[in-house]
Amino acid sequence: MIVHHLNKNNSLLNRFMTELRDQEIQKDSMRFRRNMERIGEILAYELSKSLVYQERIITTPFGEKKVSLDSDPLVLCSVLRAGLPLHYGLLNFLDKAENAFISAYRHHPDDSDDFDVIVKYFAAPSLQDKILLLADPMLATGKTLENVYSALKSHGQPKQIHLLSVIGSEKGVSYVSQRFPEDTHLWIADIDPVLTSKGYIVPGLGDAGDLSYGEKL
Repeated sequence: MIVHHLNKNNSLLNRFMTELRDQEIQKDSMRFRRNMERIGEILAYELSKSLVYQERIITTPFGEKKVSLDSDPLVLCSVLRAGLPLHYGLLNFLDKAENAFISAYRHHPDDSDDFDVIVKYFAAPSLQDKILLLADPMLATGKTLENVYSALKSHGQPKQIHLLSVIGSEKGVSYVSQRFPEDTHLWIADIDPVLTSKGYIVPGLGDAGDLSYGEKL
């Protein structure tokens, strides 16, 4: 797997990530969602540099201009519900992409540390010979992305896969690296060192879904 760790280099991304993590600023859910969206835009821009481009001629009011435009069909798939703000940010820049949505949640039997990732709702176009962009804001254990990818296989074989996350754990990044094709790209804003026994990233930022949309039962 090819890992693109964006926060290794200083940029405006630092400010958006800081506000996401700060427990005081997190209290403003609208700002939290907007920062997720802005990070999605940065991830989309960086990813766009790896796409295939073809030259075209366009006509301006005063003449013609040769331009290079991305040519591969994209399918953007996000994990509900936490992935929605990130999805919007990615779609702001990759606005010609088809869209797919899938729900996945952790099930802790007997309230133990062990858990399964349950996939429920799933809606997607054909993935055959397209570029799959699989977005999940928090790459904790990596099991969610693994299970979602397994569910997506029924919709065809993509020509390439890109994973997009805001924060991941070192363990989670290692896990998906072993379970996705070798030429898969991971675009991630930052990687944290610790994953707890219950699968939470430390220092992380908390529950992205709850911070975006309110606590669930």
